[in-house]
Amino acid sequence: MPATGSEPVRRLRWSLRLRLTVLYGVLFIVSGAALLAVTYVLFANTGAMTVISFQQSGGGGGGTLPPVVPQMVRLRAETQHDEALRELLTMSGIALAVMSVISVVLGWLMAGRALRPVRTMVARTRRISERNLHERLAVRGPDDEVKELGDTLDGLLTRLQIAFDSQRRFVASASHELRTPLTLQRAIIEVALADPDADAASLREVCGRVLRAGEAQERLIEALLTLATSERGLDRGEPVDLALVTADVLRLPRPDEDDPPHLESDLGPGWVTGDPRLVERLAANLVDNAARHNRPGGWVRVATGADGGWPVLRVTNSGPVVPPDRVGSLFRPFERLAGRTGDGHGHGLGLSIVAAIAAAHGAQIAASARTDGGLDVTVTFPRPGAAAPVVAELAATG
Repeated sequence: MPATGSEPVRRLRWSLRLRLTVLYGVLFIVSGAALLAVTYVLFANTGAMTVISFQQSGGGGGGTLPPVVPQMVRLRAETQHDEALRELLTMSGIALAVMSVISVVLGWLMAGRALRPVRTMVARTRRISERNLHERLAVRGPDDEVKELGDTLDGLLTRLQIAFDSQRRFVASASHELRTPLTLQRAIIEVALADPDADAASLREVCGRVLRAGEAQERLIEALLTLATSERGLDRGEPVDLALVTADVLRLPRPDEDDPPHLESDLGPGWVTGDPRLVERLAANLVDNAARHNRPGGWVRVATGADGGWPVLRVTNSGPVVPPDRVGSLFRPFERLAGRTGDGHGHGLGLSIVAAIAAAHGAQIAASARTDGGLDVTVTFPRPGAAAPVVAELAATG
């Protein structure tokens, strides 16, 4: 019955087990046929008959056999040899056919046994989804290629679970951060509308507070977009001088503070290949973070240059003492030293954006807590034209 358009043609599925069985059978048949051929040739070459002539003696005289006798003996021997060859070929062919069938059956069984762990892994993998990423294949058995494959898949599931958990935390934190200014705006407006004696001055003040809350929300959204763009990777790359980019950042106006930290700079040329906007944001976030999380009368030192041909950006600041074991967590989204709600400064995205931009450029981050307070952050970029990117890592040393 021909297949219709609604009934797709069911193709023969050549599973790995079937292919291994066919391979085992073909190899056995070829090797058996070769062994049969070699045996046949060796046996055929031993059929050269030697006619032994002997001397009849007796009674002081002797004689030889009639000439017809050796010919009859040789003819009979050749006939028996040919019959033996045909019998050998027939019996060997039957034995080869029987053993071929047995080898195919045994190959099918052994292939199934060898592939049983793979079928188990396939079944378990199909049951795993984003809701039960904590499950593992846990392949047991000898330390062979199959177990190595299972361990590799378990490692992949572990990385996926970490990524999913991180994404869930990020979404939850971002939702909370975005909801806070919206709730504040709504509360301010509701209070203003509930006041029957509100005049133009009070309404203008309310509008100003709502505007400031909207600006904070815009900064948060811009930071989230920058973080997403950085994690996606680079679309293009062009030569960028760290000295010029950092100088532009240092010339930007800073928010008014009662006692801003003292800025010191030592800007040497350091050419990198990357996105100028993202490199500028990396430098700006490092400088802003160093200035924001400081102490009265503190300082911020910014330096650029090349260390052994590797472009380097280093930002050091004074400030509160940072526990060495907390340095790495500061580079995760929405992480603040003062806790989840922080001290009201920023959203905890500055250093996470730095880490994402560094990873996109193949740069290495080395961050350490200073013993008398503050951080020492060094970003080392790959040399222009370097083939292999540098893995981003954090050094949390005191």
